[in-house]
Amino acid sequence: MMKWLQTLTLTLLCSLTFSVHADISRDKDLNIEKIATGFSIPWGMAVLPDNQLLVTQRDARLSRVDMKTGESTEISGLPDDIRVGGQGGLFDIRLSPDYQNSGWIYLSYNKDVDGQGATTLARARINGNQLVDWQDLIVTRSRTGNDVHFGGRIAFDGKGHVFLSLGERGERDNAQNLSNHAGSILRLNLDGTVPEDNPFAAQDNALPEIWSYGHRNVQGLFYNTHTDTLWAQEHGPRGGDEINLIKPGNNYGWPEISYGKEYWAPLPVGEEKKAGMEQPVKIYDPSIAPSGLIQYQGDVFKSWQGKLLSGAMKLQHLNIVTLNDNNEAVEEKRLLRSLNSRIRNVIEAPDGSILVATDAGDIYRITPAK
Repeated sequence: MMKWLQTLTLTLLCSLTFSVHADISRDKDLNIEKIATGFSIPWGMAVLPDNQLLVTQRDARLSRVDMKTGESTEISGLPDDIRVGGQGGLFDIRLSPDYQNSGWIYLSYNKDVDGQGATTLARARINGNQLVDWQDLIVTRSRTGNDVHFGGRIAFDGKGHVFLSLGERGERDNAQNLSNHAGSILRLNLDGTVPEDNPFAAQDNALPEIWSYGHRNVQGLFYNTHTDTLWAQEHGPRGGDEINLIKPGNNYGWPEISYGKEYWAPLPVGEEKKAGMEQPVKIYDPSIAPSGLIQYQGDVFKSWQGKLLSGAMKLQHLNIVTLNDNNEAVEEKRLLRSLNSRIRNVIEAPDGSILVATDAGDIYRITPAK
């Protein structure tokens, strides 16, 4: 009898271990729970210490969601000069690394400046159901009347710096021009000042906030504080979406190098390689239109630790990329096709579950199926 119980216990433990550690290859391997709905392009998400969820909507609304009930409360106090139109509006939201002490929440948005739009990084605090102490940290030199390619993703390195991505605003030459911010990733101190060790801080004819350049439209940005690596992913023109490992001062090539093609003809945009310009870790052809990016750190999905997870808007799935020890992409999987929806953002919750926002206005919690 005792031996039988020992065998049964071992079998159950092995089964439980397998369910946590096993590789996940189908939507049936996942528990997909809709926790909130009714949003208009939910763009950014951030989990508060009390497990409430902050959600930005591109049409200039900010909500706080009770993830147990799905009830949503609108937060007032956003500025009146958020320019909504095309791809522009209210973008990302992130809690400051020192949120418990400072209460700062960082947001990005398209600011109306004399009838044109400029990607802007701001911070504020929440008092009840209202934003207070609003501060624009940088109104970037990216103004144009074009309503495309704003970037707007935010990341922190845990060392007192904040990163902001910018698209080239639909004007390709911007990405190779260091006298404007468009087509760049910026690095600032948390108060918006410029770090003295930024790569172009002491260079004439270059803006000191720039950390890297040659980007088309970075829609995913993640800093791994365990490995001190900054990851970015951006849209190519037609094919040629990229995942890049970002290094300070480096040129990522757009539009001089690209794996995409012109929209108006099957002709390449630039060359595929050029001296002094970085190669992507991974390209997508055809394009998946990636948005939102994390490198998974938690314990809920053991087999996903260290992998890059991103949303795909055009091809409507959760994209999972495996890296080797040299940070080279060696495998890719595509899940959540069953949602049949453009996945706008992906974040890792404090408990290790995955939160996914779709352009259909839904937010899901993803955990392994039991």
